[in-house]
Amino acid sequence: MTFKLISREEFLEHSQTCAQRSFMQTAEMEKLLSKRGFTCHYLGYSDQDQLVLSALLYSLPMTGGLHMEINCGPVTSDPKYLAPFYQALKDYAYKQGALELIVKPYESYQTFDSEGQALSPERKDLIKYLTDLGYEFDGLQTGYPGGEPDWHYVKDLSGLTPEKLLNSFSKKGKPLVKKAKTFGIQLKRLKREELGIFKEITSATSNRREYSDKSLDYYQDFYDSFGSEADFMVASLNFPAYLQHLEESQAKLQEKIRKLEADLEKNPQSEKKQNQLRELTSQNQTFETRKAEAQDFIDKYGDKDQVLAASLFVYTPQEATYLFSGSYPEFNKFYAPALLQEYVMTQALKRGIPFYNFLGIMGVFDGSDGVLRFKQNFNGYIQRKMGTFRYYPKPWKFKILKALKKILGR
Repeated sequence: MTFKLISREEFLEHSQTCAQRSFMQTAEMEKLLSKRGFTCHYLGYSDQDQLVLSALLYSLPMTGGLHMEINCGPVTSDPKYLAPFYQALKDYAYKQGALELIVKPYESYQTFDSEGQALSPERKDLIKYLTDLGYEFDGLQTGYPGGEPDWHYVKDLSGLTPEKLLNSFSKKGKPLVKKAKTFGIQLKRLKREELGIFKEITSATSNRREYSDKSLDYYQDFYDSFGSEADFMVASLNFPAYLQHLEESQAKLQEKIRKLEADLEKNPQSEKKQNQLRELTSQNQTFETRKAEAQDFIDKYGDKDQVLAASLFVYTPQEATYLFSGSYPEFNKFYAPALLQEYVMTQALKRGIPFYNFLGIMGVFDGSDGVLRFKQNFNGYIQRKMGTFRYYPKPWKFKILKALKKILGR
């Protein structure tokens, strides 16, 4: 058994054949990290010259040595080699002068249904073999420790087709998407020179929700690195066109009302037709309300297309991933984010990708997580990842430097 550095080509050949892999463990991510100033290496573990495990490791200088990290990895075709790999990784980190090594495995610790009820037992053995090797464990957590979630909302796409996708959504999700389709919303993949549109909406969202947004040059580097394996998508609406659409739809409804009124003149005792008339009359009033709202939007935004929501989606052969997003609360009633979700799942099916990862939720199931409520519309389930493990090749040096930083206020 051999731990070694491998080429990008060897990494691609192995990782693309594995059943599970995050976009964090791709050659595209290596390009992005390199652009952002990280030093990247591909690691491999082989048995009798057969590669059974591979990983993208990145590092940055820190006071006293290197910070090394494997995020959402390694990628393995046989999990029995994970323990010896992690042992060899410690030795490698020591020899390379690492002060801190962080590993965030992609294996699932436990699986839950969409409501947070456990479907599988806890995999305590996954944590034990790492702690037995000397890795420190941050513990099982909720929320977004370090800005990254350990709880993922996911959906199995295998067995579905684009035509069957809508029916796979929840009882609330199906009408939500159907309703969103009635507004005339347009979806568009942004070009590189249009990424300022994406940045504008993610900045507004991050300011509102009080989290740190990425910079425009980060999104540009991401675009350049991932190419066709990433979609920067926006959903937009032209309000004059929306108003015209409402007027046309209302005219059809009013024609139905006139026919129903004529029928009732002939048969005024028909309770069924009276109920239908009340329902259609209510719908007609809803159109009046929506037309007034549309006119307010026209007065405010004119005849230009207005962006309602935006999302970044990433593709690997194993899974599609919902990475970043933003929206304007003013346009919540148009349900544009739901159409973006249907879009990415449709694209995944067209690409032959069997799995969709909505990424983070809080891991709290008391009804307070609005992000979870939105994702539940699409009828998936939940995977809890293992979390973060740390190894310090020279623990006393690390502790001394950490104490000095605290004293100096750095």
